[in-house]
Parts: sequence; structure tokens; C-alpha cells
Amino acid sequence: MGEIVRLQKYIAMCGIASRRAAEELISDGRVCVNGKKITEQGVKVEIGADSVSVDGKTVKVKNKKYYIMLNKPSGFVSTAKDQFDRPTVVDIIKKDLPDVRIFPVGRLDYETEGLLLMTNDGDFSYNVTHPKFHVDKTYIATIKGGMTVKGMNKLKNGVYIDDGFKTSPAQAEIVDASEGYTVVKITIHEGRNRQVRKMFEAIGCKVVHLIRTRIGEAELGNLPQGHWRHLTSHEISCLTNM
Repeated sequence: MGEIVRLQKYIAMCGIASRRAAEELISDGRVCVNGKKITEQGVKVEIGADSVSVDGKTVKVKNKKYYIMLNKPSGFVSTAKDQFDRPTVVDIIKKDLPDVRIFPVGRLDYETEGLLLMTNDGDFSYNVTHPKFHVDKTYIATIKGGMTVKGMNKLKNGVYIDDGFKTSPAQAEIVDASEGYTVVKITIHEGRNRQVRKMFEAIGCKVVHLIRTRIGEAELGNLPQGHWRHLTSHEISCLTNM
């Protein structure tokens, strides 16, 4: 579902007129929503879903920036298009926003689930993904077998992956343990390909399930898997001004 705004605000976002001037356009009967003439104030429209026209010409939001949180399911690739025709995260969003071009902010691998940010704002993406900004990313990893104190300390001090690259120190804690499996909460600020999985491999542990739950101040919360929402202004501000 797209953002819902008052009709006069929508017209202003399209660059047609100010909100006050847009109210006059509506009162004069020059605005239609989904083919129906609108003359009263206060009507709301859904961006990307409702069709708005002024003087018979369809108008669309001008340079609108989108900041979206998706709860990515397993089995989707984090790209706009896949060379092997596998389903992509963009396919999920396109069902609701067919005319909006957005891209993933960083990636989650094919099997990994959870929080994935998407946008059409290149500066925002840069702020979130560039290592120099140290944006924390929290994951819940279920590993096969137990976890030793020595292994946890290695994660906290950094481990070697990818031909000698040493990861920065991570925050890690065991949150659950049952017969045959251990659940570890781990927070890192780097974002190398399959990094969390490789970090556990480096200490002899195999990840059987991985979900990202937080990026900076943006938390997955109870967002259902396969669903998305717009980021709040607070979340956007925090991620933009890291």
C-alpha cells in the first residue's frame, strides 16, 4: 500500500501548483480522481494507486523519494533483475507500486530473511551501505550444534574471512539454546557478501537459519514476512545523519 495524502498535497507533489492553488483547482472542478470530478476539499488519494488528472491531463508525483522496509522471505534475490529469472525483492514491491523504480539498499543473500531497505535515493543508499558510516546491522543466527566461549570471543574480536580479511569486532550473545541448535544475536557494521555466515564458518559453526532484524534505528518489529512499509521520518533522519 502506498502513502495516502490529501489531494491538494498530491497535486503540489506533482509540481503542478502550491497546495493553496491546488485547492482552487479542485474547487473549480478542474481535478479528477480515477475519472471522477472532485470539487470538495479533503479527498485523499493513494500515491501510485489512484489516477489523478488536472484539466484532463494525468499528473504524477515529481521526484518523490521512497524509503521502504521489506521483510524479505527466503528464495528471493536482492536485485532489481536476475539473470536466472529467479524472483526478486523488487517483484514484491512492484505488486503495490508498479510505476515506481526502486532498488535494494545493500543485499541479503538468497536464503537469508528479514529486514531489507529499498529506495530510489542514491544518497540515502550510500549513507547506509558505506563502511565509513558504521551503520549497525543486527542478525539472529540459528547455528547447528553448540557455541563455545572461545568461539564467541573470536566473533567479538574479529575473525578472518575472504582470503585474509579480518572483520571488525562484533557484538554477540547467545539468546537461546536447545538440543542440537544455538541461537545467536550478532551485530556488525560491515556488509561483505555473506559475511555473517562466513564469520560463523570461520569458528567452525554452520548457520541453518539467518534473519536480519535491525539496521541502525530501523527495526523489523512485527512486520509480516513478504510485506513492506514506508520508513518513518525518524528512521529516515537517523539513517541519513549517521
